[in-house]
Amino acid sequence: MTKILNKHKQTGAPLKRKVFVAMSGGVDSAVAALLLLKQGYDVTGAFMVNYEGKNALGETCWVPDYHEATRVAAKLGIPLMRLDFKKEYRRDVLEYVKHEYVAGRTPNPDVMCNRFVKFGAWLNKAKALGFDFLATGHYAKVKAVKGKYLLLEAKDKNKDQTYFLHQLDQKQLSYTLFPLGDLTKAEVRKLAKKNKLPNAEREESMGICFVGEVSMKDFLQNELKIKARPGKIILGSGEVVGQHTGLPFYTMGQREQLGISLEGKKKLGNQALYVVDKIIKKNELVVGGEDDPRLFKEAANVAEINWITGQEPVLPLKCEVRLRHRQTLHKCTVRASDRRGYIIKFTEPERAVTPGQFAVFYKKGVCLGGGVIQ
Repeated sequence: MTKILNKHKQTGAPLKRKVFVAMSGGVDSAVAALLLLKQGYDVTGAFMVNYEGKNALGETCWVPDYHEATRVAAKLGIPLMRLDFKKEYRRDVLEYVKHEYVAGRTPNPDVMCNRFVKFGAWLNKAKALGFDFLATGHYAKVKAVKGKYLLLEAKDKNKDQTYFLHQLDQKQLSYTLFPLGDLTKAEVRKLAKKNKLPNAEREESMGICFVGEVSMKDFLQNELKIKARPGKIILGSGEVVGQHTGLPFYTMGQREQLGISLEGKKKLGNQALYVVDKIIKKNELVVGGEDDPRLFKEAANVAEINWITGQEPVLPLKCEVRLRHRQTLHKCTVRASDRRGYIIKFTEPERAVTPGQFAVFYKKGVCLGGGVIQ
């Protein structure tokens, strides 16, 4: 690329940077491609096939999305490639999900998908094909400051996706474009309608990344072949109040569908109960009321933190933390732990701190990075 830039300076010839735009069939990636075209980039769309399951209508899950992506590409007048990454998705995301659930933790597949598939396998393919950048419809911003690439929160705080992107490194960010970072979702919809994009009114996809809206329990049992191992549901006192269907199918703070027996509900006065702990060795699920002290933590251990700049900040670090997507930012202090990793001390006790999820750190709108909760 340096040679090309130098040649451009010598000849004065126009330089069109080649961008590989990941197009999902949704409005966000469609508008991302539209904006890059308007900015003068040489844009090629790419639809990635990552999973082969069936949707609720019995169709192969990626086919409707691909049809939408082809319509958008035709409207924009850009080529659309279709590439297969099913092997990488299963290896780097689905196997990770299975391993974590079996271990009693609650993983976040979107984080690993971004790190290893979207900005791993996809980005490597884009570079191999000679593209200068990979662009996506994520709501986030990248800014180069003093030789470092910073990951910044998007203008639309409700749509901001930096939580899912916090595992990216400097090399990945240097090749990445997020055209929607300075737009709200309403503005994206407005641009799509103004430019008569065929998917301007399409609803957002929800559920598991590339899989869609399916029951997590059904997905774990049918797709990942996690076997149900029923066990006791107990109170902190040890009193049995029901039977669970398998610890992997429950998460910290969960209230619905716990499996409390009718007798147990009557005994407890039908009060709302929540998952407050898992005793893996005994295969027991512990439940308690909404004020149960085990549901709240003043601190948490975090391992394998990815600091986005590549450098650990001066510790102790006073910053803000988010323990799940769209959660309000809360103040905390990050210190090195006597054990491996780091310890986060929360200013106020945090509810349902979930092992396997990610703690992501922020300061003045900059996503510093994050790691997995132990």
